[in-house]
Amino acid sequence: MARIKGAEAKQHGFIAGLFLRTVYALSKRKLGRVVAPLQVTGHHPRILWGYAQMEQSQMGSHNLQAALKDLVSLRVATLIGCPF
Repeated sequence: MARIKGAEAKQHGFIAGLFLRTVYALSKRKLGRVVAPLQVTGHHPRILWGYAQMEQSQMGSHNLQAALKDLVSLRVATLIGCPF
């Protein structure tokens, strides 16, 4: 359980709240739920925006094969102890 409670869209203004709702919906679609690191990052929408841009650029990169990207992602998650 996280020590910091996740951000809610209604805590932010219209644009930031809309962005946060969109990110949460995409997370639910892809992972089945909104993960805690995403909710905590949601407290700062500008940082969340940068984080989303980084993730999209990594997923859109075609320099490596998809299988190799998955292996690297799994290895890094294992090294840092991330369950996702």
